Amino acid sequence: MDKFAFVIHPINVKRDVIRKYPFWGRVFNERKIEFLSTYFPPVYISHIEGIQSKSTGKTIEGWFIACPLSPALMLRLPEKTVYHKIIQTGRMAEKLDAQILGLGAFTSVIGDAGFSIANALQIPVTTGDSYTVAIAIQAIKSAVDLMGVHLKNAHVAIVGATGAIGRVCAELIAHDVSKITLIGKREAALIELQQSLLAAGAHAKITTSTGLEALRSSQIVLTVTSDIHAIIQPEHLMPGSIICDVARPRDVSAQVAALREDVLVIDGGIVEVPGKVNFNFDFGFPPGKAYACMAETMALALEGRFENYTIGKNITREQVLEISQLAEQHGFQLSGLRSFEQQITPEQIESVRRNARL
Repeated sequence: MDKFAFVIHPINVKRDVIRKYPFWGRVFNERKIEFLSTYFPPVYISHIEGIQSKSTGKTIEGWFIACPLSPALMLRLPEKTVYHKIIQTGRMAEKLDAQILGLGAFTSVIGDAGFSIANALQIPVTTGDSYTVAIAIQAIKSAVDLMGVHLKNAHVAIVGATGAIGRVCAELIAHDVSKITLIGKREAALIELQQSLLAAGAHAKITTSTGLEALRSSQIVLTVTSDIHAIIQPEHLMPGSIICDVARPRDVSAQVAALREDVLVIDGGIVEVPGKVNFNFDFGFPPGKAYACMAETMALALEGRFENYTIGKNITREQVLEISQLAEQHGFQLSGLRSFEQQITPEQIESVRRNARL
């Protein structure tokens, strides 16, 4: 049986440590946990079983392995130290005889986005970002239909546009909408992306911004930064807007869900896994559902594609389309729409539409 492993790590430190170690999570505060995790080795989390291809019937198995560092620690510690810890986690995957390793959440964006990790290991690596892009675009189009927004007339803002995911999302959606605002911290990089999209024949009017003011006139917001704190607050958004949050940690503040009943926030990258999958670990999702980055690793294992797939800062449109088709063939699919890890109901959609008209 072919095998894979996937690296996870604590994002909400107290909550995530409690899931594996209830006693220690309750006894220690977040600062103490972060201090100890600097010296803690990689952690075996669970055995994954029951994944089965819809088209071929092939089954695979895998493992969740935890790198003990939080996003805040990954940014504070020397890059060499962070690489060493992730590589240690990859070595555990090798000892389990995994044939491909997926990098989850912040381990996929730190440094050179997987190149150094892949070069240090004997097994191939993927960040899962290609399928994350594919599913995020699918989720936006599904939400647009439900909210009654006309995509071709829409103004889309992409927050974190110059990152690996934001850049290819802009490329994929530039022919489907009326206007795109590219938002990021580096003006020169934004202008470079703008010119690249225009040179490729983008139909949309394309503007750039280093602030969030454009969100107030954007019907659709796709946000995918590597910030460790929420950056999008209730006051930033226009009534009736759709916000797809692909980032982990989240870019959208929980206050948006609490205070803005006239906007729709959707989680990006949630998929249904084929077969009777058992993750043997509760990472906050209902049974059978996973992040798209996890699903990319699984789909490559089902296909027997044991090669470095999505690594580095340059995700191509061709990669996104290929992994989307491959995953669909094996039975992976968008798992409805979810918001802050809860299923969105038709009643909630109607409530948002009604509140937006008030």
